[in-house]
Amino acid sequence: MSTTHQKATAAALVLALGAALSIAAVPAGAEEGAAKEKCFGVALKGKNDCAAGPGTSCAGTSTKDYQGNAWKLVPKDTCETTASPTSPTGHGQLAAFKEKS
Repeated sequence: MSTTHQKATAAALVLALGAALSIAAVPAGAEEGAAKEKCFGVALKGKNDCAAGPGTSCAGTSTKDYQGNAWKLVPKDTCETTASPTSPTGHGQLAAFKEKS
């Protein structure tokens, strides 16, 4: 096998490997860009994405689990099927709510 042929084969192998890795990375990247929605009442204490009501600033500031005015981003169309023990319906809500006792 000639040196030129070996270099061409090595280059082709590098290109093929690079293409394979790029394709493998697409699903992970695609998931990050997947549609999300704000879901109130599903975040645990200090794990909200934002909007945790008066006296709080934003992400990570909820003061209790399942706080009705704190939201977490969830995959689109899953909020209202996600459990929330403080919600009047027992599931996350698309808007802030007053927690049940």
